[in-house]
Amino acid sequence: MRAVTESIDAAHVHQGCLSKMAIEPGSPARYVLRAGEERLALNACLGKPLSLEWTGAIACTHCGRATRKSFAQGHCYPCFKKLAQCDTCIMKPELCHFFEGTCREPDWGERHCFQPHVVYLANASGLKVGITRASQMPTRWLDQGAVQALPILEVDTRQQSGFVEVLFKEQVSDRTNWRAMLKGTTERLDLAAERDRLLERLGSGLDNLRERFGADAIRVLDASPLSFDYPVLEFPTKVVSHNLDKNPRVDGTLLGIKGQYLIFDSGVINLRKFTGYEVRVSA
Repeated sequence: MRAVTESIDAAHVHQGCLSKMAIEPGSPARYVLRAGEERLALNACLGKPLSLEWTGAIACTHCGRATRKSFAQGHCYPCFKKLAQCDTCIMKPELCHFFEGTCREPDWGERHCFQPHVVYLANASGLKVGITRASQMPTRWLDQGAVQALPILEVDTRQQSGFVEVLFKEQVSDRTNWRAMLKGTTERLDLAAERDRLLERLGSGLDNLRERFGADAIRVLDASPLSFDYPVLEFPTKVVSHNLDKNPRVDGTLLGIKGQYLIFDSGVINLRKFTGYEVRVSA
């Protein structure tokens, strides 16, 4: 992939199948739209007309075959049914069934699930808990549109991170209100204080998990909160969402980018939702 900071010609039409936008942290974060092999540096497009038009074609991001409908953010139905990365346990890691011998792709599971994962607090539309592989920080938080994030615990496996997240969900949400996130009115939080409060309140539950998986399996991290800034000229006061399935053309003046959303004066669109859709992009 080309570096996000590379100068990219935006004077012609870019056409290809969408992938989630590439993001580099900065003040503000730097975004690149990816359509097949085409790349468009989006920060330079702020305040200017931008249009996306779906050609009607969708290609599976895994096998490349044409599909009439996208499943699990860019997969054809056969891949959706057979790939481990599309299984229910990806969204709910506590349901991991690897040890039952029923993992769809044991080799994939060993590479992706049996490595350290981080449990974190983030603030995109309010306090939330989440999990990610250490290698995905800070991309995970930028994809969510978080303005703050704090890693709090490290565990040995993805399944363990799921059990910890379930415990934390007794006290805090695991979801982002995307409409509130896009309005840009999220108040800053003292994440360190929230971490200390939650660790104290959930101490007995964490001890129970340590008894199950080992005293060193769940480790408290000594980390400082991080803050993120996004390239937004103007936040919407009323969030109207574009949907390529209902209207294949989206255009207007680009007012901002946050999370995986483009903010137009005509509405917003979540590009990640349309992974695999072939589009023509003109700026």
